[in-house]
Parts: sequence; structure tokens; C-alpha cells
Amino acid sequence: MAQTVNTENKKKLTPNPSGKEPAPKTNKTPLFRPVNYILMVIGAIIIIIGYFCISGGAAEQPDQFNPEVFNTRRIVVAPVMILIGLVTEIFAIMWHPRNKKKTNEEKAE
Repeated sequence: MAQTVNTENKKKLTPNPSGKEPAPKTNKTPLFRPVNYILMVIGAIIIIIGYFCISGGAAEQPDQFNPEVFNTRRIVVAPVMILIGLVTEIFAIMWHPRNKKKTNEEKAE
């Protein structure tokens, strides 16, 4: 006896070369936003400038002392700039800007 197959209820299968099912699309917000990346770049630039300020001051001859090693730029300014850059990096990583939609909903309540 011949079997009848109902083809109206079956879904059409499209070939998938990878053999895996496609992942479902989700509307998750990204971890970092463009503002975070901009702050990270600014912090990195501040750190690099601090390292450039701390460099130099070597004596021309190894047996001579150069007092420029202990000037204010190398002892105070450069380390403070590096610390400011590191704090900026931490802030850029931790900061999460609020969505305008959420703040409007909170005000309505």
C-alpha cells in the first residue's frame, strides 16, 4: 500500500552549511558605549603623556650627576598625571550612562 504524506503542514527546510541552528536574536545593550570608549582613550593618552614627562634627565657622562633628575616635573607632575589617567580609566570602565527612556519612566511613577 502507498502512504500519503501531508506536505501542507510541514515547514520548508533551508540548507544550513554550518549544520548549527542560528542563534536567536536578542536586544541586549552593549557592555560599553561609545562614551566609555572615548573616556578610555582619554585616560590612555593622559597616562602616555605622564610617562613622557617622567622620562629623560640622564647625565651625558655616567660618572657625573645631573640635578635635572630631581626636578618638579619628574617628581610631582608626571606621577600625578599617571594617577589621573588611571582614575579616568577606572571611571570609564565602571560608568554606565542612564537611558533616557528609563529616566522618563521613573519620573512618571
